[in-house]
Amino acid sequence: MPSYEQLSELLDPATTVLLTVECQQGVVGPDSALPELAAEARSSGALARVARLVAAAHETGVQVIHAVAERRPDGRGANRNARLFRAAERLPVQQLSGTTAVRVAPPIEVADEDFVVPRLHGLSPIQGTDVDALLRNLGCRTLIVTGVSANVAIPNAVFDAVNRGYTVVVPRDAIAGVPSDYTPAMIRNTLALVATVATTDEVLACLRGRVRRV
Repeated sequence: MPSYEQLSELLDPATTVLLTVECQQGVVGPDSALPELAAEARSSGALARVARLVAAAHETGVQVIHAVAERRPDGRGANRNARLFRAAERLPVQQLSGTTAVRVAPPIEVADEDFVVPRLHGLSPIQGTDVDALLRNLGCRTLIVTGVSANVAIPNAVFDAVNRGYTVVVPRDAIAGVPSDYTPAMIRNTLALVATVATTDEVLACLRGRVRRV
């Protein structure tokens, strides 16, 4: 567990970006294509904590990027080279571009200054999207990664960010996966090796504390 001083040093609002991953209606909303994951994101409090982090980012001047997964109605350009992709094609709720399914889900609020970055292929919200270029142009040094799922997209985001030279902070109670006991095991045995793991309250305290000291 990082000390307040260590975490605060990483979370300079001027060089920190908050990334929400697949916190969209069709994934974590009431009409999710993945009801087990949606239920876990909500019942665990992870989605509510993402909303708190987003609200604090808006208050403290931290840039927010919302990464959403989309699909063209004709499926062109989408991956079909893994079981996950083929299963997604058969789900009753499709993450189609321009539909409610790809809108950021309540209680998260999207501000005018936020970026919403879609991806039409792959597993990562960073690889092959505009996220990395945006981070560099924003002067990002520390990326806070939140959202779903701890099974696939979150570790992809963390590894891709680390490989690109960013320092990553993961609020362990603001991500979710299935089953519920998988997420803490994955954080402890994998993400903690490459990212700074904290709680939502610790991140919030540091962000607000940095602003008060400026």
